[in-house]
Amino acid sequence: MKGAIDGRRRVTVKADVTPIETESYSKESWDGSDRDLTATLATDHTFFGLPHFMKHTSYIALTTLALGCQPLMADALSDSYLAMFKPLPTEAPAADNELTEAKINLGRMLYYENRISKGGKMSCNSCHMLDKYGQDNLPFSPGHEGKLGGRSSPSTYNAAVHVAQFWDGRAPTVEEQAKGPVLNPVEMGMPSAEFVVDVLKSIPGYVEAFKAAFPGEAEPINYNNFGKAVGAFERKLVTPSRWDDYLKGKKDALTAEEAKGYETFAKAGCATCHNGPAIGGAMYQKLGLVKAWPELKDSGRQEATKQESDKHFFKVASLRNVTETGPYLHDGSVKTLEEMVSKMAEHQLGKTLTADETASIVTFLKALKGDLPKEYIAQPKLPESGPNTPKA
Repeated sequence: MKGAIDGRRRVTVKADVTPIETESYSKESWDGSDRDLTATLATDHTFFGLPHFMKHTSYIALTTLALGCQPLMADALSDSYLAMFKPLPTEAPAADNELTEAKINLGRMLYYENRISKGGKMSCNSCHMLDKYGQDNLPFSPGHEGKLGGRSSPSTYNAAVHVAQFWDGRAPTVEEQAKGPVLNPVEMGMPSAEFVVDVLKSIPGYVEAFKAAFPGEAEPINYNNFGKAVGAFERKLVTPSRWDDYLKGKKDALTAEEAKGYETFAKAGCATCHNGPAIGGAMYQKLGLVKAWPELKDSGRQEATKQESDKHFFKVASLRNVTETGPYLHDGSVKTLEEMVSKMAEHQLGKTLTADETASIVTFLKALKGDLPKEYIAQPKLPESGPNTPKA
């Protein structure tokens, strides 16, 4: 993926998903040619990335070798790229949120709970439908009054392994993310966290469920614990696929066509950003990195950080279940996966893919569709309202 050279940094490669280390690298030290880049790669195992990409990436597995690498290196690259990926874990643990059965069960109920929305019609599942791969297949989701949100609803599946939540990364964890939409005036519309807590306290079944999930706490029903319960449930929303079997060494897990598609994906440079266990979600990148994205109005991460350098940066989307989660991008403006692959190559990598190359990559992407954990996501019976529970 080619990009601007000014302000570039040298990035020390890590063999695992860990914070990258950077040191200043002057542009006078390298003229940007493939020859010099290849030589550097061969000698010190570093690569030269992009200025804002380096500033805003929190996590990345082994970085891609060449934003403009020599064709003679391509065959070796497709195998070496495998080190950039990892199978999905069975859960995404958090040091400050133990995943107990009681907490997960509570979080599952809260995920489906409509009474924590204005008018009692919306739940997390309204926009992040668990039987539809964690989203609603709409460019923008309607809120409690039917008004549309400003960005497409991303999937909740595998989200807990991402570097952060929301398109702009404004929430660091799924626990923090869960608290946002409930109070958003367009989405679920509740007036305050205190009001949400009062509603939950008015429902006897939740009083007991919070006590079981947070034993020993004097006031177990609070808004932070609401987020922790939903987060605990979401930390086990994972959808492993045949790709994970392939990464674990089962080479016949992919068909010959899918394996070829992976090779095309790797050689094209897609793995520069789409890597790790979620095949994305591990970094921020500028939309229109090489070629300006047409009619881009959303300022992206800049809205959260207020930094000019973050303008048009978004969290890189996960490619898990990507065949099921269209339309694509933060605004749902790209309707088909074929168009998405082609436009990303053009605007992010500066490449024009052939129709066969695009079809090959899409064939690989189909292998990233996992099975839904139907038993885990089954809607539970919700506790009955108490006499003081607000009516819809």
